[in-house]
Amino acid sequence: MHTHCGSCYSTLCRAQVEAGVCCAVVACRLRCGALFHSCKEEGHLLLCPCVRVPCLNFNYGCPAQLPRAQLAAHLRACPASAVVCCVEWNRWPANDAHSYPSPELYSNLMRECKEGLCKDLDLAMALKDQMHLFRSLKMKELFPELTQFAGEEENKRREEEKKKQEEKKKAALEKESTPKTWESFSPFHFNITTEKDDEEEEEEELTQQEREALARKPLEESQGQLDHFSAWESMFSMAMGGCREAGKGNQQDAGEAGRPGGVTEAAVTHEVSPLSPSNVEKDTFRYDHVEPMKIVAVRTFKVPSSFSAKQGRIRNPGFYKRDNKAVDTADLPRQDMPVWEEVQASLLCSLEKEQRGHLIAEKICTDGLLQDEGTQTFQFLSAPFASAASLADLTAGREEELHLQLQLESVSNRHHKASSAFTAVCGHTVHRREYASHYKNVHSDIQTNVNGWFQQRCPLAYLGCTFSQTRFTPSTHQAAVVFTEDLGCFQLRPVIPASGSHAPSCDALSSLPFELLCHVATFLDSLSLSQLALVSHLMRQVCSTLLPTHGIVSLRWEKVVRPGGRIQWSAQNKVWHFSSSFSEVDRWKFRDIPSMSEHLRLCPFYQRESRNDRVLLPDIECKRQCEMHSNNPH
Repeated sequence: MHTHCGSCYSTLCRAQVEAGVCCAVVACRLRCGALFHSCKEEGHLLLCPCVRVPCLNFNYGCPAQLPRAQLAAHLRACPASAVVCCVEWNRWPANDAHSYPSPELYSNLMRECKEGLCKDLDLAMALKDQMHLFRSLKMKELFPELTQFAGEEENKRREEEKKKQEEKKKAALEKESTPKTWESFSPFHFNITTEKDDEEEEEEELTQQEREALARKPLEESQGQLDHFSAWESMFSMAMGGCREAGKGNQQDAGEAGRPGGVTEAAVTHEVSPLSPSNVEKDTFRYDHVEPMKIVAVRTFKVPSSFSAKQGRIRNPGFYKRDNKAVDTADLPRQDMPVWEEVQASLLCSLEKEQRGHLIAEKICTDGLLQDEGTQTFQFLSAPFASAASLADLTAGREEELHLQLQLESVSNRHHKASSAFTAVCGHTVHRREYASHYKNVHSDIQTNVNGWFQQRCPLAYLGCTFSQTRFTPSTHQAAVVFTEDLGCFQLRPVIPASGSHAPSCDALSSLPFELLCHVATFLDSLSLSQLALVSHLMRQVCSTLLPTHGIVSLRWEKVVRPGGRIQWSAQNKVWHFSSSFSEVDRWKFRDIPSMSEHLRLCPFYQRESRNDRVLLPDIECKRQCEMHSNNPH
């Protein structure tokens, strides 16, 4: 930086060019219009609006590189600017004790769904939530004792632990039999040149039998162990000598008051022995006798002899003579135990921690003496379960049933959720510009009002009537709201009027030029583009050209095992796809359909009760009673 240029910010600077003092004023090479001294060009490129830089979401998968001035405008259409919808709702079990179950309705709906006649929105959403719930319930977590190969895995784990312990003992024996090399040894400094690994801290002590076997070896074989033992004894004797010297000083200050605390009395002899190669005489100490310290166990709790529990609140253990005995449902004979249904038992056990606020098998401590604990034993026909089996795997080959209620409960994060209810999450990934319409149309308009307002069921549905009708349609065009089971989302299906002439067999759309097809596809929403890409290879190429502007890119994370066995998540590749959002609907209108009263005329569950007997009006009956009372005063 030159002396003049460091403090000059004028674009009309006319200072004379001088080496080391000032340089010439130049314009930006990218033609952004900025004027500066030539020595500031490198710093200007860090702020120049015309420099091409990667997108701010480059680390999230966006490959775009554009001028810095266009970054803000690009974020509105950036494919990596995606949002995961985290809207939650609750569903109660179908056989909940505090609800009004409708088994006839559920059975009739499932029968029509099997025949392909049922297209109800609430039923489709309930089946989707039930499928996700069944996939998340792992049988190994709910019933570990009934998992296949559970006993073999436990035995294998024990054998591995036993083998590791034997290897550690063997390594300890080999280490004891290997002579150690001492570099230097003095009363104040020592160093051992032995290899040290991480397993030394976890070594187990030798048993008494192993020590006796080691002591029975010949003197020549045990010379290394004896040297090792003598070295450690010498090390400990030095510490003992220091404690004794400190104790003598304390005794002199205290006037021969007593022995130093914390030091056991031992007879120590002083000798001189050559330990170094140079035959340098050094002082060492050796123990003759050490008295062991007596360890006394202290009990922290002792029941007082005068303890008497209140008979009304806590059972008095001293009032009756009782025997401690473990009682469990496992003691019952297997033939007398009821056979449980896997779905109901799994739903019950998954809600065990929230079953009316307490555990089903819960430990109860009434006082310091009594503790009640209960367990539950289950018996299933499909047991034992596979180690990786889920509830969805067990019900895959069975006839589909509905185990959740059709009505959902939308609870925000600001409220406490009810217990014994399953929580479902939307989880769809949409573009940031589509999130407002997704939340409004899907969650606020359709999902919240699907029970009774957006979709209306027959008033006699509790008796088993499956009739329902969707009351609303978009105000701008004729379309029906349907639920796609494969994608798990709502979509608008256009209502095409029936025409007398049949549609041509040939595909007239594919014969159009490629550029025209790309222009037509720009008017489609994201969900329609995802479905159009599945039609043919040509349509897939057409939709792939719109991915940078209409699609979403996300990173696919996978587990990677690093050197040393450390597991780390790493982004392996990028995934391009379209979201599940349909065209935004600003307003809804009522469909031109008959009212529900028209259906009640033909509803098979609407049974009329005709009465032919005369019924007196209340006024006539009152007069009649008065006349009878006046004629018979007594």
